Amino acid sequence: MRYAAPLVWGRLERRYKRFLADVVLDSGERVLAHVPNSGAMRGCSENGSRCLLLRATNPCRALAWTLEQVIASGIPVGVNTARANALVEEALRGRVALIPGLVEPWTLRREVMISQHSRTDFCLTDPRGATWVEVKSVSWAVDGVALFPDAVTSRGARHLAELAERVRGGERAVLLYVVQRGDASGVGVSPIDSVYTAALVAARRASVTVIALQVAVAPGGLIPWRCLPVHG
Repeated sequence: MRYAAPLVWGRLERRYKRFLADVVLDSGERVLAHVPNSGAMRGCSENGSRCLLLRATNPCRALAWTLEQVIASGIPVGVNTARANALVEEALRGRVALIPGLVEPWTLRREVMISQHSRTDFCLTDPRGATWVEVKSVSWAVDGVALFPDAVTSRGARHLAELAERVRGGERAVLLYVVQRGDASGVGVSPIDSVYTAALVAARRASVTVIALQVAVAPGGLIPWRCLPVHG
């Protein structure tokens, strides 16, 4: 996945109201940037961090700049969670062996209703039936282990319960972590949200498959790289 235009270097002054950031570009210009990440961005939202922004090509957009990457302890980290689904689709359409047991030919649908109140990111259908895939973007890491979630997520726990229910009904379901940093050797569950942790344990017991895709983060774009082990 290549960015639509070259990214521009700056320094993060502060992130606030979750979706806004003040950034000073290397040119000296101070800009207001959109932060496409609803999480806490632990470890990659420190004031003064070097960062990379994308300027919008649409002149009518409310905010001209989007925060795409933050340098955290020397590591480039993709913080745009909206990129995760596109990266998964890129990997799948490139026939990367990402989803275990998927049989060709298969079709892919996006944003499909999985319950009365929720959509899941992908529904893959092969000759054996449906595989439901929920994608979670991961940017936080401690001692080489990527951690999710970085904030309490009732929505994440609900998604796990919905995936488990599909498996109990005879279908297949996958929770797929997209790790947008290159220094992690595995993925673990953070201690931040005990409800999410319990939902993940229940989902795994119901035979929901949990996998992780690591992304190579570069100034020119993001590249699906390799699968990582998921611990816990």
